[in-house]
Amino acid sequence: MKKSVLVIDDSALVRKVLAEEISKFSDFRVVGSATDPYDAREKIFELKPDILTLDLEMPRMDGLSFLSKLMKAHPIPVVVVSSQAAEGSRAAMTAMELGAVGIVPKPGSRFSVPDVSRNLIHALRAAALVTMEQMQSCSSVACDSSPGTTLLTGTACRIVAIGASTGGTQAIETVMRSMPQNSPGIVIVQHMPETFTGAFAERLNRNCAMEIREARDWDDVRQGTALVAPGDNHLVLVKNGDRLQVRLKKGPRVHFQRPSVDVLFYSVASNVGRNSVGVILTGMGSDGAKGLLAMHSEGAHAIAQDEKSCAIFGMPREAIALGAADEVLPLKQIAGSIISRLSTARNRRSE
Repeated sequence: MKKSVLVIDDSALVRKVLAEEISKFSDFRVVGSATDPYDAREKIFELKPDILTLDLEMPRMDGLSFLSKLMKAHPIPVVVVSSQAAEGSRAAMTAMELGAVGIVPKPGSRFSVPDVSRNLIHALRAAALVTMEQMQSCSSVACDSSPGTTLLTGTACRIVAIGASTGGTQAIETVMRSMPQNSPGIVIVQHMPETFTGAFAERLNRNCAMEIREARDWDDVRQGTALVAPGDNHLVLVKNGDRLQVRLKKGPRVHFQRPSVDVLFYSVASNVGRNSVGVILTGMGSDGAKGLLAMHSEGAHAIAQDEKSCAIFGMPREAIALGAADEVLPLKQIAGSIISRLSTARNRRSE
């Protein structure tokens, strides 16, 4: 069955372009458009759309205020389509925190209509699979462990690799908030648009005990620091003498994604193997499943998020089906499992 979409934007040209692009895909139909949040409110009750596209800069009420009110009163999957996504603004990050399923930059000088169309249809298909109750629970879940309660000493050779897609910004933050300041190096791939990953890393850095930032080419992977793959770049772990470093590479998209979780996980499997922990979180599709299996086959400890706590169970489900996961856990238990695994490995080496 086709999913119905309501387009909300104050620009008549943007409404027309988005409607035309969405209509090219047989699994969606545009049922209407709205010029601002007040118009949108009436159209939502009249047309009962399955998904909304939402601009952030509009007259009478800005998109963030509308999104906040919408999620409290009448939750619907929302894909933000905004020039602020291209700017990597905190407003776009706030939209994700409020419950937006995805962020897509508007067509313009930097992003062509075909580029936007590809990103938009992927975001809409993810939105079509989202259960809003799970999406909202992901943003409020608390972990079973607190940062700083466990001192992870003697773990310099350990690496934690985390991959996620839709719903992953909240899920990753939930895990990272409970990782101690002196945790081993962590490398993260989250599917999101170019320039947006910087704002995501900044938010994590403000709210978590570890130092967290967007990765740079040839960065060392070191204890106490987590590196987030920049949008539109694959993140690869490499050995350089006795150092572990990351390389940023373009290369073809994998599972329609750049960065790809599989690309990261395969590199961790090859270069770290059993001295690593792999974690696959909520997301649509199968990116990361085969890479997690490669890590598992090399002796890494592999964790998949369980269905109940996922916004979309696609990526973890595929990994579980391949036999890649040593553990399938609720989101709130994942940080504790990572810490326990690292502590156990440390104790074994000290015996």
